[in-house]
Amino acid sequence: MNSFTRRMMVGTAIAAVALGGSVGALVAQEKPVIATVVKISGIPWFDRMNTGVVAFQEANADVVARQSGPATADSAQQLQIVNDLVAKGVNALAVVPMDPAVLEGTLQRAMERGIVVVTHEADNQINTNANVEAFDNADYGAALNERLAECMGKEGKWTTFVGSLGSRTHMQWVGAGEENAKKYAGMQLVDANNESFDDANATYEKAKEILRKHPDIKGFQTSAGNDVLGVGRAIDEAGLSGKVCLVGTGLPNPSADLLESGAITAIGFWDPQKAGMAMNTVAKLLLEKKELTDGMDLGVPGYEKVSVKQGAGKGLLVVGNGMVLADKATYKGFLF
Repeated sequence: MNSFTRRMMVGTAIAAVALGGSVGALVAQEKPVIATVVKISGIPWFDRMNTGVVAFQEANADVVARQSGPATADSAQQLQIVNDLVAKGVNALAVVPMDPAVLEGTLQRAMERGIVVVTHEADNQINTNANVEAFDNADYGAALNERLAECMGKEGKWTTFVGSLGSRTHMQWVGAGEENAKKYAGMQLVDANNESFDDANATYEKAKEILRKHPDIKGFQTSAGNDVLGVGRAIDEAGLSGKVCLVGTGLPNPSADLLESGAITAIGFWDPQKAGMAMNTVAKLLLEKKELTDGMDLGVPGYEKVSVKQGAGKGLLVVGNGMVLADKATYKGFLF
């Protein structure tokens, strides 16, 4: 029995140990295991992604698909989870890296063992068979900033938040935002790239500090899913709702109250549920030795006609068209 066949024989008993979740009721069986590993468990963004993994599992009874992640947004904790899954011999990894560089060595070892690797939010990942993006990241960052500039009257001080300086997509978004803002001579970037580690409370404290330091600040562009909640709370409590602009990545349900109050101007997002489904779909296609082709339909909304081209390493870059911008007038059309 070769190494690939042994991995294909990995039972769900191993998945129960490795992947967590409601695995106690699983019966050991000869099915390939696709392990999704997110940046952090227990926050709305990745809870929503888990619904996609569950939906994929329900539609694909011939595989075992489960999601796990660290309790805090920590690249070292995420690395340990991925290391453990590789050691246990899962068949495929679908990873949303906290810091792509930290995972390179482990993902290389996984691929050398024949484990399929699919990543998301990491178009610079070298050791991956395919990286799946919901959209072009530069376009997204520019779109967020253009909405912010519109709110700010295209002038005044503004700042940026990222989940971490190692978070590839977040740095792309704020970088594209900075480039977009250069069109407007009156926009002045101050104290850029504040790290939030996706902690709404820590972001709230940092936003209060920035508001004290720059009482004339007019705008915030944020990246991690919880950033709009922390910054929005600080703006709201300062009585600045509708006066200081806030545009960033966030989900409609958690952002609803702050959108209604005007503390959040607009949110940008893609549906993490659909991203989870798309990653797992690509992983299964690769396990089945099927080719990823430009323009193909993954059977997932927002990924019906994906762009497929060479990625940063030997793998492919798969890009969908799932970007959404919503504000107080439109967010109710995307309640999740």
